[in-house]
Amino acid sequence: MAYVISQKCVGTCDTACVDVCPCDCIVGPVPIGEVRRVPPAGRAAAFPAVQLYIDPDECIDCGACLPECPVDAIAHEADADPDDVERNAGFFAAALRGL
Repeated sequence: MAYVISQKCVGTCDTACVDVCPCDCIVGPVPIGEVRRVPPAGRAAAFPAVQLYIDPDECIDCGACLPECPVDAIAHEADADPDDVERNAGFFAAALRGL
């Protein structure tokens, strides 16, 4: 099982979770460096529909990301909303197809 990032992340895109992830499995549709160039207060305007995702095949289930999220957008897959689990898996499926 893995952790999942919910839609609470949309527009927040706080990247502290990325820094503590030991397996570098947290990514998004916008490169992390580009997100970080925008101050946190401006991310909702700059990235209104963007959120981060956790690769379920790479996540080692360590939970290091949980306390880092300022909006409590991260949950264990077993406790997460099924729509968030599906959205997360869909992001990586699309990436594999090159979309």
